[in-house]
Amino acid sequence: MQRRSHRYGEDMPRFMQGAIPSPNIWNTPHIYELENRAVDPDGLADAAMAAIRPWDGATVLDIGCGSGYHLPSLSATAARVIGVEPHGDLVELARRRCRPLPDVEVHAATAQALPLPDASVDVAVARWAYFFGPGCEPGLAELSRVVRRGGAAFVIDLDATRGAFGRWFSQSVPTHSARSVEEFWSRQGWQSRPLDLRMSFERRADLEAVLRIEFSPAIADRAIAETPGLELAYPNLLRWKLY
Repeated sequence: MQRRSHRYGEDMPRFMQGAIPSPNIWNTPHIYELENRAVDPDGLADAAMAAIRPWDGATVLDIGCGSGYHLPSLSATAARVIGVEPHGDLVELARRRCRPLPDVEVHAATAQALPLPDASVDVAVARWAYFFGPGCEPGLAELSRVVRRGGAAFVIDLDATRGAFGRWFSQSVPTHSARSVEEFWSRQGWQSRPLDLRMSFERRADLEAVLRIEFSPAIADRAIAETPGLELAYPNLLRWKLY
C-alpha cells in the first residue's frame, strides 16, 4: 500500500529544517496509526506520567505529535494542548483530527525551536519521538525555556536493553548504544523508570505490518516468526524532569 498524499500550505515545507527523520510514521502513517491503537491498551504510560505530574487543567505540549493521535485524549482533562510536529503532512493530519477541539492547536516546528513563549507550558511529553540522548541537547534547552516552574517534562522511548522487542531494535540499529543514552540522561539530571507496556492487535496482518515498519526486512521477518498470536511485549522507559 502506498502512502496517501495530503495537501498542505505552500509555505510549509515537507519537513522542517533540523528534523530527525522518523521513517515509520513519516512514510507509512496509516500503519503507524494501527501501532498507536495497539500500544499500551492498559494506559500504563499515561498513568505513570500523571502520578508524577497530573495535567488536569494544565497547558500540555506534545513534542513530535505526529498525526495527533494522543492530542484528543490529553485535551479531555487539560485546559490547553499544543502539538508540535516537523513533518508537514502529519501536521495537516493532526489539525484535521483535532478540528472539533477548540483547546487544541498544532504547529509545524521542531523540538529545538518551539514556537512558544518562555514559561508557558505545565507538562511536556515526547512519546516515541527519537529523543535518544546525545544530540538532543537543543531540544532539552527548549524544554527548560518553555516549561514553567512546577511543571514537568516526560520522554517515553523503547528500552533497547529488554525483551525481544529491544533485541530486534538493537539488531536493526546496531549503532544505537543504550549505555551511552542512559549516561546522557543521567548527566542531564533526568530520572527514569521502566514501563512494561504491550501491543495488542485485532488482526494478525496489522501486527505483521507494524513489525515491518519498525525493523529492517530481515529482522522483521524474524520478529514475525517469533511472535505468535496478536500480542507482544513492548518494554519502554519513562524519563522525566521536574522544573
